[in-house]
Amino acid sequence: MPEINCVLIAGNLTKDPTLRKTANGIPVANFCIASNRKYRDANNQWSEDVCYVGVVAWSKLAESCMEKLHRGNAVLVDGELQSRTLHNDDGFSRTVVEIKAHRIQFLNKLDIGFESDGFDIEKMNVQECTDHAAVIMDVPEKIQEQDL
Repeated sequence: MPEINCVLIAGNLTKDPTLRKTANGIPVANFCIASNRKYRDANNQWSEDVCYVGVVAWSKLAESCMEKLHRGNAVLVDGELQSRTLHNDDGFSRTVVEIKAHRIQFLNKLDIGFESDGFDIEKMNVQECTDHAAVIMDVPEKIQEQDL
């Protein structure tokens, strides 16, 4: 079985990123995004579900996130899933699954430089952002809402 660990997700930051540095001085940014999913329920009515996902960015990518990202900004994150175990003083531990970002596309109008295209990315839903990002990235096939 091939070892594939690839995540591509669009969403909006739930709060400003936080920055810390490792003992070796390497910058690490953490933030959470909310990704919306539309679907038809059992009554054939449109419903919406929100998935909250943690993201971690390292080095120069972390510094870029701190400079350019704020609560509510739309992003397209390309990375891999990673898990880590956190231990507290009471002896309890919990496992956190998050996305280790390889690339982050800042989707807000001012950040991507499409001021003259006549669209307002802040008013787009996640599917429209994904479609737009697919065009930016020159992805040959876009995921259609009916395929989800």
